[in-house]
Amino acid sequence: VVTWGYPGEGGDSSAVQDQLKSVRQVQATQYAFAAILEDGSVVTWGQSDSGADSSAVQDQLKSVRQVQATGSAFAAILEDGSVVTWGNPDRGADSSAVQDQLKSVRQ
Repeated sequence: VVTWGYPGEGGDSSAVQDQLKSVRQVQATQYAFAAILEDGSVVTWGQSDSGADSSAVQDQLKSVRQVQATGSAFAAILEDGSVVTWGNPDRGADSSAVQDQLKSVRQ
């Protein structure tokens, strides 16, 4: 993956460049990127409060089928149909109120 632009808004991926191998898909919020790797894991970079900081959910980001994005949050659909969200909680990252309904999600 080659990145460019303003470093603090995703233009600099050097901190994760060694992890960006066998990338299947890349999605973006306004200031962050998420790459799904062939093994189903996810690598993120850019502005932390726009979704670049996935550390709180990183252990759940396995067998990821698809990632969707809002301006400041990501939602990952896993192979089992569950959904994992991260990013700015005021912009869609906090799915706790509906988590029990996020089952068997296809797209």
